[in-house]
Amino acid sequence: MATYEGFFNALGLRDWCDADAANAPMSMAQLLVQAQGGDVDDAEGGGLPFPSLDVLHDACPAIGQTRDLTAALETGFLAMRDELKFVLDPLTQPLSWMLDGALALFQWTPWWVMIPVLLIGTWFASRSRGVTAFVAFVLLFFAFIDHYDVAMQTLAIVFVCTSLSVAIGVPVGIGMSRSDLTQRLIVPVLDLLQTLPTFVYLIPLIFLFSVTESKLYGIAIILYAIVPVIRLTDLGIRLVDRDVIEAADAFGMTKRQKLWRVQLPLALPNIMAGINQTIMMSLAMVVIASLVSAPGLGVLVLRGIRNLELGVGIVAGLGIVLLAVILDRVSKAALGRVDKQSKAH
Repeated sequence: MATYEGFFNALGLRDWCDADAANAPMSMAQLLVQAQGGDVDDAEGGGLPFPSLDVLHDACPAIGQTRDLTAALETGFLAMRDELKFVLDPLTQPLSWMLDGALALFQWTPWWVMIPVLLIGTWFASRSRGVTAFVAFVLLFFAFIDHYDVAMQTLAIVFVCTSLSVAIGVPVGIGMSRSDLTQRLIVPVLDLLQTLPTFVYLIPLIFLFSVTESKLYGIAIILYAIVPVIRLTDLGIRLVDRDVIEAADAFGMTKRQKLWRVQLPLALPNIMAGINQTIMMSLAMVVIASLVSAPGLGVLVLRGIRNLELGVGIVAGLGIVLLAVILDRVSKAALGRVDKQSKAH
């Protein structure tokens, strides 16, 4: 006898409960017990179980199970899939073009052109000989161990996704800083994106887009990495001294003039810190996105796990660490330059 069967009998609901009893499927707990070779009838266990859906279903089959809830969610999503895909496909197609173009550019540009270009960009951003020399050492190390191509693939994906995250995130952060209502509406969404497990980002995207489409992993990376730049842009603008804002008002500046000439320059160190975090999170998600055809060093990490190739996995992991270090050092050096310039003014 199920634990709560007497409760439904006392309410006079037995006829309603037994109407669907004939073809009632097993509960999640029963399926687990059966898979482990145990007795399905003992799935409930001893004591007084919490009245969950599966437990109540045992006492009254008319009540749905947890499996019914998950099946309903899947059915509802699949019912909307065509409409969502019809809307999202043209909106996200430029992302595929950008990723494919960046991958082609980074792969087909000769190393004797790409490495000097990257070093010039590093020097322009950091103005540090030590950082530039370290970047040169890492790039030459990748070429020496025949990991240059996959490293460039990873770098191309990070470059595109970080650029788009900044291009979207900074305006959103500005909008949040100028409206308390907008901030209250967007913060829960940011909390969700920041706490959602990384693998969960991929589940709905797999059903919406083909695994062969670059935008599948591009959207996942952007959703995961965009949060810091939005939060720190909002925070940086809100932290601008009120006395400075009042002085700008006294000079008769418009809202646009205050934003571009006062708030953004003073908030730039915080924004740069957000960009640094976005770069790091993009790189972290690139490795996970290799599960859905994202190229680069993550593919070698997965190969090491799947085939138990210890050396392959360790070398690829070391390459990811080195990429993270050079991106972090370059962005922090750029942030240091911004800080010095802001203090000088």
